[in-house]
Formats: sequence, C-alpha cells, structure tokens
Amino acid sequence: MNAAEGRGTTRPFELVGAPYADGRFAAALNDLGLPGVRFRDTWFTPTFGRHAGVVVRGVQLHVTDREAFPPVLTGVSVLHVLRSLYPGDFACEPFLDLLWGSASLREHLEAGRDPRGLCPPPGPPQGELLYG
Repeated sequence: MNAAEGRGTTRPFELVGAPYADGRFAAALNDLGLPGVRFRDTWFTPTFGRHAGVVVRGVQLHVTDREAFPPVLTGVSVLHVLRSLYPGDFACEPFLDLLWGSASLREHLEAGRDPRGLCPPPGPPQGELLYG
C-alpha cells in the first residue's frame, strides 16, 4: 500500500496519510459514522519507510468508545476511502494478502468495490477468549 500508517512517528497506526491525500479524507471517514472513532485532519512526516522525510496529509484516529470501536472495519474503511477518493494514486501491494489472509481485500480494492462487507459485523467478540 502506498499510504503511510504512522510508523516512523510517535503515533504509529494512529496516523494514516499519503502525499496525495487532501482535506476530503477526514471528512469522508467521519461521514461513514463508524462507531467509537472520529478522524481529525493532520499532517505528519514519517522518519522511515516509503514516505520517509516527506510531509503527508492524513488523519489521526481518535477512539472515543473502545467498547464500540470496530478496529478491522475501521482499517478496511480507511483503505476503501483512500481508494474511492484517490483512485489514480492509491495502490495496493500483494503483501496486503498476507495481512488479510487471502487476496479478497486487495481484489475488492483494486476493482473499486466496497470491501467493508468482508468484515465481521460490529459487536462483542464471539466465542471464547484464548488468552488472559
């Protein structure tokens, strides 16, 4: 993926942005009405990675209700909005397949289809906790 996820900053995975992003990014994410999270327009400069030393515009995630916050749906929604707003700039990489566990997320994004239906429904976790 050719976006920065905040690694190389003091807020890894709390910041997401790209050199091609603009002020529409935060507004579009907030318009989705995702539970338990709000997005603030911001700029940051990663110290390493693809965009090291480059000022990128993006969003800072603010979790407002950790019980309601759907992290997987939020992440997929961020990718969907990046692809929707910047189709000529946003690009996925095959490494996304390893993170997702299959090619379905990347294929949805590359085809311009909404991948949010691939996520489990929001709500309390199902099944038993295996840890702690």
